[in-house]
Amino acid sequence: MQHSITRQRHEPKRRKLTIVQKSNLTPGMIRLVLEGNDLADFASAAPDDHVKLFIPRTSGEPDKRDYTPRHFDAAKRTLTLDFAVHDAGPATRWAIDARTGDTIEVGGPRGSLIVSPTFDWWLLIGDETALPAIGRRIEELPETACVISVVAVANAGEQQSFTTKAQHTAIWVHRPLDKADDAAPLLAALQKLEWAAGDGYVWIAAEAHVARTLRDYVGGIRQHPMHHLKAAGYWLKGTADAHVKIED
Repeated sequence: MQHSITRQRHEPKRRKLTIVQKSNLTPGMIRLVLEGNDLADFASAAPDDHVKLFIPRTSGEPDKRDYTPRHFDAAKRTLTLDFAVHDAGPATRWAIDARTGDTIEVGGPRGSLIVSPTFDWWLLIGDETALPAIGRRIEELPETACVISVVAVANAGEQQSFTTKAQHTAIWVHRPLDKADDAAPLLAALQKLEWAAGDGYVWIAAEAHVARTLRDYVGGIRQHPMHHLKAAGYWLKGTADAHVKIED
């Protein structure tokens, strides 16, 4: 079967939104629901899209951080964002302190990488920061899809459940947050995994060095076709606001 992977561009635009709901999905994951008429022409075509948050500062230019649109409701004009509380950066601090009625400016997404749902199987690998994209992908896959998620979190209390029509198998890897830049726990889980037959799409997002190690294993040892594999460093230990593209 022919599979398509296409890029779609969106017109960059800043939107001023208001927090209408705040909750904790887990002790380490905050969910904010934002609302505003500026979302009237908002579009997010892929589960791993990114919007840019402009975090206000007491002086000077705002801090800018990228986050995944976890869910968008066009009718209600609401945008849901999840925040992994894994560091003390400005976006994390803002999410912790945020209250309903607070406002924030959001830009993007600038574009989407659209993968057709025609693959025989999907393998989604990541850490806490990748859970919003992984969760959205699982929920949006059709009932014909077979998907395995392999996700590293601090403990069982950080595991999430997803409602999906797809055939989903969840593999959770527990490791301390201070070891989130160690690829070994996720690599060990992948080494135990039985590789399915047919065409598969593999998606990886984690700390940059972890994502690169896992990509090299999937594309090298497992010899998965690189054109059906996407890996990204969603963060880089010791570097603020890092989103590392991992190319061949």
